[in-house]
Amino acid sequence: MAQPRVLLVEDDALLRRFVRMALEELPIELLECESVAGALEILGAAPVQLILTDLMLPGASGVDLLQELQQSPCLRGQAKVVVLSAGLTQDTRQQLAPLGVWRLLEKPVSVGLLEQCVQEALQDAPVTATPTTPVDLALASAIDQYFAGDAELFQLYRDSCLLQLPHDIATGDQASEGGDLPALRRVAHSLKTVLLTLGAPQLSAQARDLEQLCHSAAPGPVSPAHSGWLTLRAALAHWIDLQKISP
Repeated sequence: MAQPRVLLVEDDALLRRFVRMALEELPIELLECESVAGALEILGAAPVQLILTDLMLPGASGVDLLQELQQSPCLRGQAKVVVLSAGLTQDTRQQLAPLGVWRLLEKPVSVGLLEQCVQEALQDAPVTATPTTPVDLALASAIDQYFAGDAELFQLYRDSCLLQLPHDIATGDQASEGGDLPALRRVAHSLKTVLLTLGAPQLSAQARDLEQLCHSAAPGPVSPAHSGWLTLRAALAHWIDLQKISP
């Protein structure tokens, strides 16, 4: 049985070290990043069971991260979210209320309280396999289902896709920045199918969510579809990097 994966989103190195030391005795895998972009990359690569996030982050905020997760539920999965912040005013608490936060912890937090919170959050968290196992199973399923078990044919197709995907990302960037929702929907629709045949069902689901967003979102650089594209883009870029180092 794999250890539960806990994602810490915190830009302060000293606070990351404090959390690391506080949780070092727990049977968990602690993942760390400093920004929303980093968190989206990690979540796009494999699911976690718990997210600990600060609100004050460089660039996009912890609230932005929560909104991204709300718009892309497949990215969050079954993970509980704990906000760890020194800025928990009444207005902030009201802002966080509809965003699916499991618990709020005010900084500075004690080691005991933090450890107890994590233990309670993970008490009923389902952990079925290591991060690589779902990918391996999905890959084997894709080769069997779409390529009649021909791994060599799949490899040739994957290599051609790795050449094309950067162009698709550039097309998506242009459509998103220009508020061209029909063009962005076409990119998402194509990626939805391609990623499924490449054995990346989680990414395919994100592309499907984006396609649906493009149907209902208002155009513009601040639309939910624009945010959905940024989420998918970060996860897709990370996935492409992983494929380049895979055998």
